[in-house]
Amino acid sequence: METHTPKGTEGRARPSPDIRPIAVIELGTSSIRMAIAQLRGRNRFEILDSLQMAVAVGKDTFTQGRIEHETTEDCVRVLRLFRRKLEEYDIVKDSQITAVATSAVREAANREAFLDRILVATGFFIRAIDQSEVNRYIYQAIRPALVSEDFWKKEDILVIEVGGGSTEALLFRRGRVSNAHLYRLGSLRLHQIITQLHAPGLRAMEIMRIQVGQTVEQILESIAPVKKVRLVALGGDARFACSRLKAQWNAKGLARLSRESLSRFTEKILVKSTDELVRAYQITYSDAETLGPALLVYDYLAAELGLQEILVGEANIRSGILAEMSSGGSWTNDFKKQIIHSARALGRRYAVDADHARYVAEVSGKLFRLMQSEHRLDSRDELILSVAALLHETGVYINRSGHHKHSCYIISNSGLFGLGSEELLLAALIARYHRRALPQADHEMYGALSREMRIRVLKLAALLRVADAMDMQHAQSLDDLQFTLEPGSLVITANGAGNLDLEKHRLKEKSNLFMQVYGMEIQLQGS
Repeated sequence: METHTPKGTEGRARPSPDIRPIAVIELGTSSIRMAIAQLRGRNRFEILDSLQMAVAVGKDTFTQGRIEHETTEDCVRVLRLFRRKLEEYDIVKDSQITAVATSAVREAANREAFLDRILVATGFFIRAIDQSEVNRYIYQAIRPALVSEDFWKKEDILVIEVGGGSTEALLFRRGRVSNAHLYRLGSLRLHQIITQLHAPGLRAMEIMRIQVGQTVEQILESIAPVKKVRLVALGGDARFACSRLKAQWNAKGLARLSRESLSRFTEKILVKSTDELVRAYQITYSDAETLGPALLVYDYLAAELGLQEILVGEANIRSGILAEMSSGGSWTNDFKKQIIHSARALGRRYAVDADHARYVAEVSGKLFRLMQSEHRLDSRDELILSVAALLHETGVYINRSGHHKHSCYIISNSGLFGLGSEELLLAALIARYHRRALPQADHEMYGALSREMRIRVLKLAALLRVADAMDMQHAQSLDDLQFTLEPGSLVITANGAGNLDLEKHRLKEKSNLFMQVYGMEIQLQGS
């Protein structure tokens, strides 16, 4: 069970040497935030300190497409201050720090130059995370609050976070992730659009409502046919509204907020200027600029869903990363199941033969575990192999001829829940090489990989080709396979099988990569 117990900075004692202090830095659209925590056993952490400083990275990216020099140096100044704070907690090793950047950096044309400057000036290696990673961290952060609710496995839940540059959406159906999307509409991005148009007050409000309405419509289309759903709002703007409307909320668990009160508060915010909001609520200018647009998204969405209340939760990317760090970087069995569930849902969308996909995934898994001493890969690689096996024939939906290439394209562009861009690319290439030509250095996507990544593809694609050969006719007729390793060979025994000539012929065609990678022949025999 995770604990999040903020503490004041006054009178704080330095952590004792036996605890494990860690930190997460998030470079967002309008500010840089840092959470300092200590690990307290596996899957448990406690927040020690939180810092936030405004830096207008998003204003540069969303108006000019690149981060200006002055803004870059502002980031350097803030991060140097953060570095000194980390030293107070004896957090000095790279392994103790995870630093990420979201859409404002990810979309900047000079992203690499910006990140290089940060690394040189501060020593922080900041990684621009993609859509799938954002969804993964939001899942990790909000799940503890959701599972404690009695409706967790009984109802559908839509989790929404309106950030400065984008809006993230996670749909849970009876406790399982069914949908994960990121929309290019954020509160700061919307504010910048309106500012650039120089529209008068009423026209600006009309434009804002049109933009928000279009995004809400996209969200509703993506979760169809779901009609009855609970709405969970994340993000600082939602929490600010909750703190003003529910004085007793202590930011633990999920708070209930009536849509009527949210609507009234949203309208109250929208009619005030940025200066008026800063004076009225003692908030920063960056927070004041994003407050109205963000609340409008939550209000519109609740109205379109016909809800009488929304839930507000305390969860963010930083707490999701901390949760993952506290687990030693490993993925829980529940999280792995969510990824597999998402892969199966994608397979259904492309009319994949589910029985064949399941069979190939099971055989691939058996081969992976048998060959552990040979390939020396870990459980994440086994999961990626399972995803590739479940989706290796998605390309048939486009055209059976060359479907392995179509499958590669579909998987790599699917935004599959839980997998980052690198992991998704691995799954795509493993599926791409389940048939036909072997991986070649001059193949565009494969050739661009690092040597380590290419070797991983070779090892896993070799296993997938063998597994696929065991179900050539999509009949799952070899339902009792035994695998054993003998000197120089892999022996596959098909218990109770009849004539195996067809399978042997197919295996001979598809075992070439296995022999190349593992140096073993494959023998198929009956019993």
